Amino acid sequence: MAMLGRGKRGVRFRRGGASTTGALLVVAVVLAACSSTTSNATSTTSAGGGTSSAIPVSAFSDHTGVTSSSVTVGNISTQTEGLFKGAPVGTQAYADYVNAAGGVNGRKITVNAGDDGFQGTTNKALTTVAVQSDFALVGSCSLEDSYGSPVIAANPTVSNVSVALSQAASDLPNTFSVNPVRFGWGLGGLAYFKEKYPDAITHTGAIVSSEPSAQQTWTAEQQAMKSLGYKVIADPTYQITQSDFNQDVVDMKDAGVKILFLEQLPQNYAGAVIQALNQQDFHPVVVLGAGGYSEAFVPSSGGAANADGVWLDQNTALYLGEDASTLPADQTFLHWVQVASPGFKPDLYTLYGWLSGELFVQALKGAGSDPSRGSLLQQLRKITSFTGGGLTAEVNPVAKTPSGCYIIARVDNGVFQRTDDPPTSGSTQGYRCDKPYFYAK
Repeated sequence: MAMLGRGKRGVRFRRGGASTTGALLVVAVVLAACSSTTSNATSTTSAGGGTSSAIPVSAFSDHTGVTSSSVTVGNISTQTEGLFKGAPVGTQAYADYVNAAGGVNGRKITVNAGDDGFQGTTNKALTTVAVQSDFALVGSCSLEDSYGSPVIAANPTVSNVSVALSQAASDLPNTFSVNPVRFGWGLGGLAYFKEKYPDAITHTGAIVSSEPSAQQTWTAEQQAMKSLGYKVIADPTYQITQSDFNQDVVDMKDAGVKILFLEQLPQNYAGAVIQALNQQDFHPVVVLGAGGYSEAFVPSSGGAANADGVWLDQNTALYLGEDASTLPADQTFLHWVQVASPGFKPDLYTLYGWLSGELFVQALKGAGSDPSRGSLLQQLRKITSFTGGGLTAEVNPVAKTPSGCYIIARVDNGVFQRTDDPPTSGSTQGYRCDKPYFYAK
């Protein structure tokens, strides 16, 4: 097993081959979880932005995908092996919710969902069909969206209301994302743990996927950590075939790690790490990110006895039901997901599909009784503040500028519970907005 030194006994591990399905899962969760911190806090520097370019007059007479009784939208996601199945499910759930109330100006929303099969050429082909036949793209989620982005760029009057995973797709002026991609990291959670555990941050550890996208994100997070005085002494990487983390845990224990960030690990990997920590009787402070937040995390960790005390830092609400009693939008989300797909267990991508649907509908309502692609684009450019009823920290989909609002939760008696957060009824809808977003170099 090859090792490369980093800091005090810092190590990187490279293991074995990788299955396609596992690699997809890792990269997808990493991209979504680690590029997401969006709201209204002041940024450390400017980044990206919307557009003020004129909308072609012809767009206001373009009613593609619109009939007297329906509006058809396209959703192009990677559904292979269930990877981003949640994206079309969430989008359909929001369409069902709106349709049950009569639709928008008498028109029901039809979701035309396509699976790109994790193939760039298929993504491009499906995108080409969508811009020719659907009113807009809504709720798409694919690691291959960079292949379809030139098609969307060539059709600037077609709105893409989706969480783009590639920077190329995210940067398009006709992409409006509830979680825009930016190379950086929110400082809020890092500052929170620095204040809570000041003696631990100079002995920081992390476990990160060996996938290039994950390594890029980790580079950005390390820059953010360094700006606050963190010192990373161990950051082993893992391949997707790995299921046993005992050796990594032993090495980090020997290195003297005191706080361990698992913010880029999906729940199955994070759960395996928690089991290894307990097997090795090693108990550093552990911090999860959005990828680890799942109904399956506690069981995969070996139960509440192992998982209790683990922290969570993310920029969405506890949308799996823990916030349902105080956040009406969470109740609505969970109900309609079950209407759209009975028995489906929602995840982060289900939430993104739902929120994208909500952003689209908000603009569609403003587009009037005779909506055109031009009037929809015009209305989307006006939505500079979006929270989905508190399901996500405030974002400006037009300016595409992340910031640092977040929540802090902890596992207690096997349940994720908010810690030190303001009330969901407050001005920030339960989010901490005390630090900016750090733009990495």
